[in-house]
Amino acid sequence: MLHPDITTRRLFEMKRGKKYSEAAKLIDRTVTYDVEQAMELVKKAATAKFDETIEAHIRTGCDGRHAEQQIRGAVVLPHGTGKSVRVLVFAKGDKAAEAEAAGAEFVGGEELIPKIQNEGWFDFDVVVATPDMMGVVGRLGRVLGPKGLMPNPKAGTVTMDVTKAVNDIKAGKIEYRLDKTNIIHVPIGKASFTEEQLADNFQALIDAINKAKPATLKGQYLKSITIAPTMGPGVKLNVVKLAN
Repeated sequence: MLHPDITTRRLFEMKRGKKYSEAAKLIDRTVTYDVEQAMELVKKAATAKFDETIEAHIRTGCDGRHAEQQIRGAVVLPHGTGKSVRVLVFAKGDKAAEAEAAGAEFVGGEELIPKIQNEGWFDFDVVVATPDMMGVVGRLGRVLGPKGLMPNPKAGTVTMDVTKAVNDIKAGKIEYRLDKTNIIHVPIGKASFTEEQLADNFQALIDAINKAKPATLKGQYLKSITIAPTMGPGVKLNVVKLAN
């Protein structure tokens, strides 16, 4: 199954609107660009009437069917994502008070289970939980899991330090993970960001992904990297310069 943003963009590409065609002329699809050139081009390719999200799509040589090659983690983008993030924290007692003080929009416990499970309430973007609440949160696995909302220690969303977790998320922390086709899809900012801001965010992401390279992987790790605005053409990057 394609990532929703990929599907949206491909449907848009099929229509080949005038703006898309003009933007596509700026990009040579036979060329892989340096980061600086790519950020300049991707901003020019974002011609929609709204502030498009700039996304990175990283195809890896991993085989996600093997547990040791399942890449998953999180990184704080230095300039944030350009999007306000609503945080739900499962905690009780002092930790609940701590989460509220840190700025979490929603804080609760068992009483939230039926609201999410039965009423389909999903007015949040990230879920954080203290370890002692995972028994409760686990009951929501079937609804949170498919939406990528299940708290995970590797992503720093299962923690006793809820203040840090909420602060990091609000500062621009994003989670990355392989999809079923071994590709990582993540936002690196908005079209309104400067080229330097996008480049900084992208470098922070690539540094984190390079560090997450599985020790058991044989062969090329980063196969291809494309950055693209939500509704515009993609720009391929030179992976040789980005791998380490």
